[in-house]
Amino acid sequence: MNCRDVLPLLHPYSDGELDLVRHIEIDGHLAECAECAAREKSLRSLRTAASSPTLYHRAPAGLAARIRLTMPPVTRKRRRLSLRLAATAAGVLLLIGATATVAVLMSRAGGTDDRLAERVVVGHVRSLQVEHLTDVASSDRHTVKPWFLGKLDFSPPVPDLASQGYPLSGGRLDYLADRPVAALVYHRRLHAINLFTWPAANDEEESVRGLSRQGFHVRHWQRAGMTYWAVSDLNDQELDTFVQLFREHIPQPRS
Repeated sequence: MNCRDVLPLLHPYSDGELDLVRHIEIDGHLAECAECAAREKSLRSLRTAASSPTLYHRAPAGLAARIRLTMPPVTRKRRRLSLRLAATAAGVLLLIGATATVAVLMSRAGGTDDRLAERVVVGHVRSLQVEHLTDVASSDRHTVKPWFLGKLDFSPPVPDLASQGYPLSGGRLDYLADRPVAALVYHRRLHAINLFTWPAANDEEESVRGLSRQGFHVRHWQRAGMTYWAVSDLNDQELDTFVQLFREHIPQPRS
């Protein structure tokens, strides 16, 4: 894709509204075109700025009274009718507002994870398509774990699960959630498992959440100050087994 193809798609790309194939194509273009990448970054910054609560203001307290003074007088009967209509309209608006508020809160609660799940799948597919699963190819965790030193501001846990049927293949650097992350690669027979990890925003424990995107299975959880995203075309049962084994090798959170 060239810049002329990409520019009309930057808005839906930034909003996570494109299909997987088109998303991957634009990912590849942004990695090579600094100008388009800067435009996409500006779009994300603009969205963040536009959502600031400082941009929204309440109407002055006396505005309603001033509006009423500009309205023509009405008879008592018409006034009663207007009051009933106003009360009905207010009830309808209150119901609509409450419904919208609940919808916004629900979308914010799950929307971030849903968008990140799409990016996780895109990262997984991209690593398979360009044959770039690993920057360091090794089944030895004592080789893979030190490789990240100096490349990341954290040290990812790299358990050895080969005896349980999930051998380590290596690791690489990736980019998710607006930061560099570690991508650990495990295999189950011919199926690759990408395990993305980076420091969480807090130390809260989060249980495993399962999602499916574009035919891939995704698992997300948080433990001991780290967030984890596993993705593969492996079947649900074997992916759940991998997640359970991985979690068993992560240090328990301190009480």
